[in-house]
Amino acid sequence: MEKPQEPEVLTKMVEDQGDWNREHTYAKSLGTPNLGNSGPGADAHHLRPSDVDYNGERGSKKFADGSGNSGSVSGGWYPGDEWKGDIARMMMYMYIRYGDRCKPSGVGVGSTSSTPDDMIDLFLEWNAEDPVSDFERQRNTYHENTSNTYAQGNRNPFIDNAYLATKIWGGTPAEDYWGIYTSNDDEAPTTPTNVSLSNFTTSSIGVSWTASTDNIAVTKYEVYVDGNLNGNSANTNYTISGLNSNTTYAVTVLAKDIANNKSSQSAAVNGTTTIDNDAPTVPTDITITNQTGNGFKASWTASSDNTAVVGYDVFVDGTFNASTANTSYSINGLTESTTYSVSVLAKDEAGNKSAQSTVVNAVTTDGSNNIVELFFSEFVEGSLNNKALEIANLTSNPVNLSAYSIKKQSNGAGNWINELPLSGSIGVNDVFVIIHFEADDAYLVNEADLIAPEGSNFGAPVNFNGNDAVGLFKNGVLIDIVGVLNETAKNFADMTLRRKLTVTTPNTTYDANEWDQYDLGVYDGIGIYDPNTASVNSLNFETIKMYPNPANGNKIFFNLKKDVNVNIYNVLGKLITSEKVNTNNNSIDISNFSKGIYLLKINSGKRFITKKLIKN
Repeated sequence: MEKPQEPEVLTKMVEDQGDWNREHTYAKSLGTPNLGNSGPGADAHHLRPSDVDYNGERGSKKFADGSGNSGSVSGGWYPGDEWKGDIARMMMYMYIRYGDRCKPSGVGVGSTSSTPDDMIDLFLEWNAEDPVSDFERQRNTYHENTSNTYAQGNRNPFIDNAYLATKIWGGTPAEDYWGIYTSNDDEAPTTPTNVSLSNFTTSSIGVSWTASTDNIAVTKYEVYVDGNLNGNSANTNYTISGLNSNTTYAVTVLAKDIANNKSSQSAAVNGTTTIDNDAPTVPTDITITNQTGNGFKASWTASSDNTAVVGYDVFVDGTFNASTANTSYSINGLTESTTYSVSVLAKDEAGNKSAQSTVVNAVTTDGSNNIVELFFSEFVEGSLNNKALEIANLTSNPVNLSAYSIKKQSNGAGNWINELPLSGSIGVNDVFVIIHFEADDAYLVNEADLIAPEGSNFGAPVNFNGNDAVGLFKNGVLIDIVGVLNETAKNFADMTLRRKLTVTTPNTTYDANEWDQYDLGVYDGIGIYDPNTASVNSLNFETIKMYPNPANGNKIFFNLKKDVNVNIYNVLGKLITSEKVNTNNNSIDISNFSKGIYLLKINSGKRFITKKLIKN
């Protein structure tokens, strides 16, 4: 049988040495806690094929310095001259991605005295002494491309440029493959000239200038407003946005080259935004839902504005009731069996207000159908430790969780055990999500309100399996259940259960007719439960389009139907910018971004999706 072509740093390349298997270069047992078989324990960037017998010789020894071939040295393990750099970059990646769970000081023998954290000098030295190989680069590219069957979907940045480690931790300088950190160029570009302003609106001003020159090349320009950096452009024009109406601003520009040399700022040019006298459009389609004996929920279609809508005023019987930035509001403290008139107006940043909407009537109930208790709305028994519980609050008031807890019945027998007290609160028409501490699916992690701690029972009771009944308790009394008590068959293994939207109350006896069943790995409904709008349908959110991608210009644009928040991260996981995007402001300025790959986390309410952006 042909042996794998990917030599493992723990492996002695000897014919017929023995069987091969997949092993962790960051030994699982050296993690804090144990890396397990998901998350860091399943990360492909530190998994390699290994000869079983030879890997047994390494065991869980820490990496230590040596020379020549791989083997034991001074109670540690030396990976060999040809592979020590590979190991260093794997350990750096694991530390950057998983933090204190994968400390370099926990897996290698070295000193942290010259670094700002738990990086050790050993890996910095190896990273510099053994440069990145073509084999590493090919593997890195393979794992970035998710069209490859077994690709993980991300890169190790220290393979892209080993000098990143030097920038972060210091030590022996590694090679700068990008050539932007170790350049000898100390000549600044010339100062931009002929700065001019145009295209004035209530919230933006266009800027243009004559290009600067440089001994090598100008790479970008920085635009300053009233002395503060506003943004960057690779071109000789830029649009300043997010300004106040009828306000004068001083604009200057400077040039930068690839070595980060800066010119002086240009002479300031003053410009004034136009006056905003235009009110937003009137809110439309006012609808009333969630009627109870003491309240209801009003919703409406978003208004538009020449600058930006910042909020809405809600009126009940012609009297101001509340302001909100959302397109819905729950009105409480009302009288049973009573008719109320509701109207809404919109406001913009300049304080302009629309007229009030057409009045609609809302009738509170007689109180007989009031929802008074929390209940389970979703159950996830996913792959590995992707386990989650969702609790919904459809009552008319926020609920303090201090009286509530979760327990399980282990393997369909015995008493309720592993009580997990809850804390915090759930707002009206909101949900509370609890996940296992080793859950690694993005939907579950992003929606989590509580992560069940490892404790002494590995995340219990959120380590349930398919025959563990799970109960929601209030003051020690069972009020809702998922699963059948004293049932040993794994009837609930490898699936997601979602409460039907017609169910609004708990049940201490499991009723399969109250639940919809989904396949293993279906997590996209977690974090949402609204029986009035059936908002578990995330079609509009999931179909958000981003263009152009790859991006060659200064902006990226979004085709969307609802307001979202967009966080953009670089490959090291550092937040680069956070922006609000809507139908009126559907672009983000990326002119100051360096060439490379970025991750965008797009959030609307309690839903998240992630997209990859390439900047050319």
